[in-house]
Amino acid sequence: MAVRKVLLYPHPLLKRRARELAEGEAERELIERVAEDLRATMRAYPGCVGIAAPQLGELVRMAVIDVSGHRKTTTCHGELVLVNPRIEASQGVEVAREGCLSIPRLTANVRRASAISLSARTPAGERLSIDTEGFEARCILHELDHLDGILFLDRVDSLSRDVFRRRTQHPQGAPR
Repeated sequence: MAVRKVLLYPHPLLKRRARELAEGEAERELIERVAEDLRATMRAYPGCVGIAAPQLGELVRMAVIDVSGHRKTTTCHGELVLVNPRIEASQGVEVAREGCLSIPRLTANVRRASAISLSARTPAGERLSIDTEGFEARCILHELDHLDGILFLDRVDSLSRDVFRRRTQHPQGAPR
């Protein structure tokens, strides 16, 4: 388990689509290593609620989300380690402020679904189905965008009206 350096925009890997991971034993070591590195790296950044494998330079479809204890949380499934996640359904629309470890100096108002149904596998290969809403849904959608090479700035309606300089900044690329 290692805290890894988070890639910063405009690193080219952040704009690439991650590959699906095979089921079974073939990629178990890779899945376990990436899952542990994602957990350790997320925990190293106070206030961080999610991180995706491409942010660590791993172009595989994995992400970790944990909104436990966050002030905006209304629905929480605890720590989620998602392998090959897929949005099965979504509903509603909500605009809210987002930030990203890979773009540490900016936040933006982003329009996203307010409720989602998600399917994925756990690192152990078990099937997982989740229905969630609000902040947890937003965080999951943000991290799943990373798996497709999409950054939150790609989703803003107006770069001049909806993007803001972050008030407090993390040192670039390093945990506080």
